[in-house]
Amino acid sequence: MMRFPIISRPWLFLLASATRLDTFHAFHNTVSRPAHRHSSSLSSSTTDQPDVSRFVTGSRPAGTEQYVMQQTMVRVKDPIKSLEFYCDILGFRLVMFREFPQWEFNVYFVAPVDASDIPSSKEEQWKFCMNTPGCIELTWNYGSETQDGLVYNTGNADSTGTTDGQNVKGGFGHLGITVPDVYEACARFAELGCEFTKTPNSGGMKGLAFVKDPDGYLVEVLPRGEMIQKPIDHAGVAVDGGEGYKDNSK
Repeated sequence: MMRFPIISRPWLFLLASATRLDTFHAFHNTVSRPAHRHSSSLSSSTTDQPDVSRFVTGSRPAGTEQYVMQQTMVRVKDPIKSLEFYCDILGFRLVMFREFPQWEFNVYFVAPVDASDIPSSKEEQWKFCMNTPGCIELTWNYGSETQDGLVYNTGNADSTGTTDGQNVKGGFGHLGITVPDVYEACARFAELGCEFTKTPNSGGMKGLAFVKDPDGYLVEVLPRGEMIQKPIDHAGVAVDGGEGYKDNSK
């Protein structure tokens, strides 16, 4: 089990926390204000600050009221060590896990919930997980635990975890939302011009999708209830088609 050192100078921690809090309040007070020009003593140029006030107020777009920010996926080298960290140290619980030996990976969903609230059946665990905001999906690809050193970079630097500066696999996987109907949501996303790496019926896993954000980060689209399949998705892919497992979700 991983251990963290005890803070021997708590006043330093409190001072740092207060500084971060002041910074947060300063940022928060500017969110709803009109755009203004910001001058920096570190640069001779000025920057027009974007007006983001409209994203704070108003109703959610029609059809998105039940969308849930359900998960962030990260790849892990050793599932037991990762579960010890998130469950034993951070206090999360293992809400649900699934094993996919045919594709040589497993997924473990952890969240800060009470163990007594987690259903006992796999079917109910799925529903509970898909409706719990803020889960972390720990994805373990078979064999990674046998490799020396760190296996994945964290998204902060391609050479993280290497001694020779060579690129390694990305540790960050995707964000994830749950929606009432995956097929209807994806049809809407397509109408809005979104790019998909996997439509609901493509790939080996049916009834879920992956869409790209403007920077190319993947967002997985999952159902809030049972994983249903429809004969044809918005892209015209039949449920019995779509070829094999080609998306980069694992």
